[in-house]
This record gives sequence, C-alpha cells and structure tokens, in this order.
Amino acid sequence: MKSRFTLFRRGQVFYCQDSTTGQQSSLLTKDEAEAQALLHSKNEAFRHPVLNLQIARTYLTASDPETATRPWQTVMDEMGKTKHGPTKIRHDRGMRDKAFDLIRDLPLLETQVQHFLKVLSEGTVSTNMFLVRLQNFALGMNWLAWPILPKKRWPKISFHEKRAITWEEHTITLNISHAVSIASTAAPRRSDMCRRRRAPSWGNAALAGTLLSAERLRESFLHRYAPALRQQPIKT
Repeated sequence: MKSRFTLFRRGQVFYCQDSTTGQQSSLLTKDEAEAQALLHSKNEAFRHPVLNLQIARTYLTASDPETATRPWQTVMDEMGKTKHGPTKIRHDRGMRDKAFDLIRDLPLLETQVQHFLKVLSEGTVSTNMFLVRLQNFALGMNWLAWPILPKKRWPKISFHEKRAITWEEHTITLNISHAVSIASTAAPRRSDMCRRRRAPSWGNAALAGTLLSAERLRESFLHRYAPALRQQPIKT
C-alpha cells in the first residue's frame, strides 16, 4: 500500500506532504530519525484508525483502569459532589435534562463530535451551558485527553427575544388586581354561607358592577395578551 505522507526537508526543518490533498505541514524537528518516526506514525494512523483506538485504550487503561468504561453519568455524579446549596439543586435539575439521555451511558473514550451535536440539537440553552461544564470538568480531571467539541466550534447560545411589560398591560393588570381585591373583601366568607345554608344576598348594585367589570377586564386581558405570553419561554 502506498504511503499517504511523504517526507522532505526545507532548510534544516523536516516537513511532510499529504499525497492526496497536497497539504504540507512542518514536523517541527531538524532530526532525521525523529522526522522518520513521526512520518511513520502519521502513515500508520491513516492505515489503522480502529487499531489506534485500541492502542490508546491499552495505554490509558494502564494508568486509569476505568478509562475504557467510564460513562458521562459518572462525570455528572462527580461534578455534583462539588456543588452545594442552591448551586447543587440547579446542577441536579440540569442533569435530569432528557437530552443528556443520549450520552448518559456512553463511555467518554467513545464519544464523538456528532454525539455532542445531537445532544445540543435536542436540548435547550441550559443544555448547552451544562454540557460545556461537563466537558471542562472531564478535562480538568484528566478523563479526556482533548476536548470532544473545540471551543471555537461550540454552537453559539441564542436567547429568545425579551421585552418589558408595556404601560397598557401594567394598567390592565392593576385594574384586575384591584377589582378582584375589592370583590374578595366584600364577598361573604364560605363558612358564613355554609351556616346560612342559602345563597348570599348581595343587595349591592355597586359590588355587582365591580365584579362584572373585573370579569370583563380579565377576559379582555386574556383575549388580547395570553397568546403573546404563552410564546414567552419559561426560564428555569
């Protein structure tokens, strides 16, 4: 089989060239024996990608026996042990995200970029932020030799449009709150109604008008603003 990479020297530094793409890259060495060894490793990596994974597992397992089988759930659990109070509550809630079920039992050593991208596509903004933390924690614990998804390739976080409540909405809300407050204060208590065993006699046209106005305001508010409010994302 023809070697994909060839060796040449430019000045005193050795380079290799990809015979398929023509791309050239420096081997960062002036020693010919070292350059030959690096070239050999490049060609072997191209010939045996599956074998390379097995070799990597063998070397890593020698220093950490759990490397080959450690799943992402272990990373989640160990990261949770470093949290306390409200921070731990948020962490545990974030780890229960259904999008993480895609990698929960997946060994770190077998994780590919497409696995992370699938999680990000299934999740939310919160999933994005927690996945970054999980990867950084695994790197800090030396459970990953390099990032699964490089920082520059991480999808940009995009939030939904945010806006403040308008003065009209504020006024309607206050009117409804005020009308309901008056109605609840003037209405007879449930215990009184049970003792009398009869329907309450309002006998107050002003109170009846207040209740009617409150109900109309509430219906007007819901009809006009409920669809827009339902579109607003719920922040956790």
